[in-house]
Amino acid sequence: MKNPYPKDFGEGISCSIFQRQEPIIKSITDKINRAKGVEEKAEFALELQREVEVLLSCLDYDDKRLDCKNCRFIANLRKKTAALIIKAKKLA
Repeated sequence: MKNPYPKDFGEGISCSIFQRQEPIIKSITDKINRAKGVEEKAEFALELQREVEVLLSCLDYDDKRLDCKNCRFIANLRKKTAALIIKAKKLA
């Protein structure tokens, strides 16, 4: 599966925490995309959930900053994606 995000996805978010987590999250996402079965994908999805939680639990979150809102939106999408993969494993 091709990575659905543009090459520079997230680079416009000015936040050191996001910029630190983004390469980790992208790497895990690539592993999910390369994994052959739902079991393997689910293992990486659990890892993805842990890394995304770092963003969702950010103590510097400010609901007035667009960067924070975008980061939270992206993190929530990734969290939901990981949850769907884990659910698919349970249904398999």
